[in-house]
Amino acid sequence: MARIEGFRVKNFRALRDVTLGKLWNLQKVDALTAMTVVIGKNGVGKSSLFDAFGFLADCLRSGVEEACDLRGRGGFQRLRSQGQEGAIEIEVYYKEDGDARPITYELAVNADTAGRPYVQRERLRQRRKGQKRGRPFSFLILNDGKGVAWRNSGLGHQFRENEGPQEVSQLIAAIQSGSAAEEGSQTEVVELEDRRKLAIATLGSLKQHPRISAFRRFIEGWYLSYFTPDAARSMPLAGPQKHLNMHGDNLGNVVQFMQREHPDKFDAILSRIAARIPGIGRIDTEKTADGRLLLRFNDQGFRDPFYSQQMSDGTLKVFAYLLLLEDPAPPPLLCVEEPENGLYHKLLDALAQEFRGHATGKKGGSQIFITTHQPYFVDALSPKEVWILSKDGNGFCSVRRASDDSTVANMVAEGLPLGGLWYSDYLDAR
Repeated sequence: MARIEGFRVKNFRALRDVTLGKLWNLQKVDALTAMTVVIGKNGVGKSSLFDAFGFLADCLRSGVEEACDLRGRGGFQRLRSQGQEGAIEIEVYYKEDGDARPITYELAVNADTAGRPYVQRERLRQRRKGQKRGRPFSFLILNDGKGVAWRNSGLGHQFRENEGPQEVSQLIAAIQSGSAAEEGSQTEVVELEDRRKLAIATLGSLKQHPRISAFRRFIEGWYLSYFTPDAARSMPLAGPQKHLNMHGDNLGNVVQFMQREHPDKFDAILSRIAARIPGIGRIDTEKTADGRLLLRFNDQGFRDPFYSQQMSDGTLKVFAYLLLLEDPAPPPLLCVEEPENGLYHKLLDALAQEFRGHATGKKGGSQIFITTHQPYFVDALSPKEVWILSKDGNGFCSVRRASDDSTVANMVAEGLPLGGLWYSDYLDAR
């Protein structure tokens, strides 16, 4: 399954310039782990970092103008870091699988003279087979909605690091005149009708662009959890649905899908989940007259079961998270903000172990990104999995990996819990 090795955000709220993990031009640092957890004080930008993933997914799904307004973002001017004039930039460095050559995706969103957001620059690039050094070759490059894409076996073009629209325009002219043809490559000039839409959304739907299609599917598969127990208690209309939505209000529909599509495994899945939720003896279902499937939780000590509408917030959250991890076709990226809310603190170590076991499992589970305030959750983590966000004197975010602090790494190696060190201020910015 595809994995993000590095992620960079510029000019996005308090994230003026933040990098986590490895990039194509930062090869001497370690890649992101299968499970990445971001910690820090209130107001340091954890939610903004979480939302940067959501913003990119929304840009693909709805276009950049609508993405700037979704989920209470307040428009481009409120999203762009205060006092900054440049574009909002996002860079994703990822691999399709463990042996694949990494691919870099770069997106820059700016505002036109009327203040309307548009895609200023978009690029996908990858080193050629056997290439160990030098800049990767761009197989998709657009400036202001116009550029070039390489189809099928096309290897792409090697641009300078900060090429501008003029250089891309020169390449377009050369391709149109036939003077830039490369052996084994197929090039086409691309011009988008709407500069608010991403090129990967359009070209990624075409078979002749398999690498672009793979990246589009990768982002479309991301799952960002905005789970709320009240939404999970709702009674949706009957009908199976393959995946849990971000709010969790289709919990019953997903259970219905799993029962229909995986009948042999369904009871075993419910049994495994029940065994991991304290106080729950058994979980089963009851079908209503109108075709809906109700979840029944058999609480130890009580003869009659409780329905999901009667269960505690914590029980519903744990059930939803474990159901996500049991998905036969898990999302490539799972983002969860503050999973500890509403949970008993002694459950957090077990939940962290469940997340890690899924992310590092042999079956290729989701890569997991988590934000948390809870030291008990962090106690179960290694320094390489933890990133600390803080703010500088100008109010902008900085980030560092816990393992980069030799004192912290040595104390953890001696057996001290990482969450305890955080609680004791050893992880604060120095």
